[in-house]
Amino acid sequence: MPYSKQGDTHMDTKRLIIVAVGGQGNLLASRVLGEAALMQDIPVRMSEIHGMAQRGGVVESSIVFGDADSTIISDGEADVFVSFEPSEALRALGRCNKETVTITSLSPLPPFTVAIGKGEYPEIETVTSLLAEKTKRLIAFDATKLAEEAGNVLSVNMVLLGALIQTGILPLTADAIREAITTKTKKAFVDMNLKAFDLGFAEAEKH
Repeated sequence: MPYSKQGDTHMDTKRLIIVAVGGQGNLLASRVLGEAALMQDIPVRMSEIHGMAQRGGVVESSIVFGDADSTIISDGEADVFVSFEPSEALRALGRCNKETVTITSLSPLPPFTVAIGKGEYPEIETVTSLLAEKTKRLIAFDATKLAEEAGNVLSVNMVLLGALIQTGILPLTADAIREAITTKTKKAFVDMNLKAFDLGFAEAEKH
């Protein structure tokens, strides 16, 4: 029987962009999402772009869930956009459209250029109002604070994953993500990461 794109086998494509500054753990977040997709038999493709070192080492991950021919997410194509850092969210705003759901942490990590006085860090209010104006839904909160509450300041990635899964945009269940967190993170961090995930999930419900 010929494979039909319109048939039951077709799965809506969902495009996710994650931006972070190097070392914030977005590669682990991507791996957890990929693992959860595999558990649920959801086709997934991902690609990563590592930015220039002088930009603070920005890392951008593109993850496409469902039937798609390419991992490339063109400008304006993201269904959901997650930023680990508010000024990076602003920089990558071109990836979004009026229907995009945006999640960002509000804890600034000013880039190196600002630290040496060569650039200005945007006002957080400016960032959030621009994001809110240009996208469908904005979930903005201090993910670092919740990561500290979970017991590990480095679990910002898991907090943001929780918020992402709460939106219901991706075809991934919270249970599959929890299982992937358990298998993909170091044993010593599993409990903290699960707690961070749950805190982020609960936070997104408030927005």
